[in-house]
Amino acid sequence: MTRLWWVRHGPTHSKAFAGWRDIPADLSDAQAIARLNAHLPKDALLVSSDLIRATATADAIGAGRTRLPHRPSLREFHFGDWDGMTFTEVAARWPTLSRQYWEEPGHVAPPNGESWIAAEARVTADTRALLSDHPADDIIIVAHFGVILTQVQRALGVSPYEAMAYSIDNLSVTRLDLDGTGWSVQTINHIP
Repeated sequence: MTRLWWVRHGPTHSKAFAGWRDIPADLSDAQAIARLNAHLPKDALLVSSDLIRATATADAIGAGRTRLPHRPSLREFHFGDWDGMTFTEVAARWPTLSRQYWEEPGHVAPPNGESWIAAEARVTADTRALLSDHPADDIIIVAHFGVILTQVQRALGVSPYEAMAYSIDNLSVTRLDLDGTGWSVQTINHIP
């Protein structure tokens, strides 16, 4: 059995779309970091997206764990022209497209960005490679809201729209296990 411990990075306090834009996380809540660290298996491998909010969060829980190289394929959705804009600004400039993006996730993509299906394919391919390289291990993966939801969708076998109903809070843990029969969801959005 392989257990994936998906951790969402620390808060950025950004009120705008933050996809591939590299913005830092606020990791000043030492008690929350300590609770997260204590909840995760000590002997697990640790990997993160290459964006600073994920790498810094992984650094905060990395002591004593084997760290794997950062993985660019675990980045948040690529929001293209929307990255750095507020939700209100996007809705005003692209009213139909922005509504479709949330109400019909799948093939809808921001201008110069990627759709849910494209992001899910990218993350799933990288997760499969990680599982192939490290079978039967505990792996902590520090990533992003959308990235984690794509894997919840895959494990539950639901639509993107149904997956979007789940919350993935900062510094939360979503545990997905893979055994010989398939995926099982142990926890979604657990805050230690």
